[in-house]
Amino acid sequence: MIAKVLSGGLWGIDSFNVDVEIDIGRGLPSFTIVGLPESSVREARERVRSAFVNSGYEFPMRKITVNLAPADVKKEGSFYDLPIAIGIMVGIGLISQDVVREFFIAGELSLDGKLKGIRGALSFAIGCKKSGIKKIILPLPSADEASVIDGIEVYGFESLHQCVEFLRGERLNEPLKFKGTFDDERVVDVDMSEIKGQINAKRAIEICAAGNHNLLMIGPPGVGKSMLAQRIPTVLPAPTFEEIIETTQIYSVRGLLKGGLLKRRPFRAPHHTISDIGMIGGGNPPMPGEISLAHNGVLFLDELPEFDRNVIEALRQPMESGEVIITRASRAVRYPARFMLVGAMNPCPCGYLGDPKRECRCSYKDIKRYRKKVSGPILDRFDIQVQLPPLSYEELSSTSSSETSLEIRKRIEMARKKQVERFGCAKWNSDMKPKDIKKFCPLDEKSKSILASAVEKLNLTARGYFKVIKVARTIADLDNSEEIKSIHIAEAIQFRISPYLEGE
Repeated sequence: MIAKVLSGGLWGIDSFNVDVEIDIGRGLPSFTIVGLPESSVREARERVRSAFVNSGYEFPMRKITVNLAPADVKKEGSFYDLPIAIGIMVGIGLISQDVVREFFIAGELSLDGKLKGIRGALSFAIGCKKSGIKKIILPLPSADEASVIDGIEVYGFESLHQCVEFLRGERLNEPLKFKGTFDDERVVDVDMSEIKGQINAKRAIEICAAGNHNLLMIGPPGVGKSMLAQRIPTVLPAPTFEEIIETTQIYSVRGLLKGGLLKRRPFRAPHHTISDIGMIGGGNPPMPGEISLAHNGVLFLDELPEFDRNVIEALRQPMESGEVIITRASRAVRYPARFMLVGAMNPCPCGYLGDPKRECRCSYKDIKRYRKKVSGPILDRFDIQVQLPPLSYEELSSTSSSETSLEIRKRIEMARKKQVERFGCAKWNSDMKPKDIKKFCPLDEKSKSILASAVEKLNLTARGYFKVIKVARTIADLDNSEEIKSIHIAEAIQFRISPYLEGE
């Protein structure tokens, strides 16, 4: 008898259906899995056999052939254990094929028959909804994230024995209901009010957060670059339901989800020794990198010039497109990568170029070599470049209170609400195309004159020109102004001036 169980596989953050076909026939006892299984799938033979016996069932000593269809797509992961075990149960008559036909099944088995959590459960639920499948069986640790999808009945079990009892009608289980909430879960142990001085940098962060612009902070050691970056998530608005689902999918596929949904905007700060695959994604099988883990959040690159040049240059295309496409011989995989890039760097190797109190010890060649680590095309992609000066004793010892993250966040939320109303969707000013700029960013004569002068004196590229207008649009939104005024253009131009990176 040939038994069939519906399961699935992952490619990127999306799932695809896999038919697990089991043939139990005559011949010498054997257990073969075909259909391009990789090592973790082939090893399912031993896990399934042990789970069978340790759950109190007799494993059939016959010729067992398992086919994972479509056979021309490589299968990886441990979530085929449970559908294979259930398929064998169907093959030996313990479970009805008609009952199993209603379910999508995925799960990893322990040797004692317990079910372990799997990655990608949310993607499987989304894929089932698109395919019209109404019922899913998953390990209990992974079932909660899948239960958030409406129109799908998710059943979670702790062991193979429980699952078999349910499918045989000997156990009553209600579909799981999502137990969590979508309330904003914000980190409260840091706040913008803790930052001393650096008014200009705080203003730059507010603008960047409001329009989802990229930010580069330049200054000597110890002026607060890292502290400012770590507090950016505290001023960002709470993610929307769609953003929560998409971000959770990425973390689930990567196996980093610790249960439930990811309801906070990600903040990723990889070490400068990271490889290009670790940053962009890839490997075998392909996995999302740091830029995708920062999707809908912040990617912070501290000590930017210390990163490998290839790693930095690989950011160019994702910064513009909001996604990364990893191409393999058989097919391409797409990962979303819409992040706010925040970089921090010193003005020179020793860090004290331009410091009024400390002398720079770097030679001309040292400074030139240091700056060359960050190319012009990458610098041009930073919408705002801000210089952080050393703090005085008066600023450090001041006890006066500054604005809290909540106060700043309210203005940012107002500005982002205006953008949603303007574009009719969750699209930010940094995402504007030339046609959007033409429609939503008309300039008066005074603004045009200021911008023309800046293009000539600062040698702005075409990208830099449009970025100034986008930033000015965000500044106007924060100012609750429908029109972009000359003062908004002037402030946007100010944030394109980087004295440490222009002259020698």
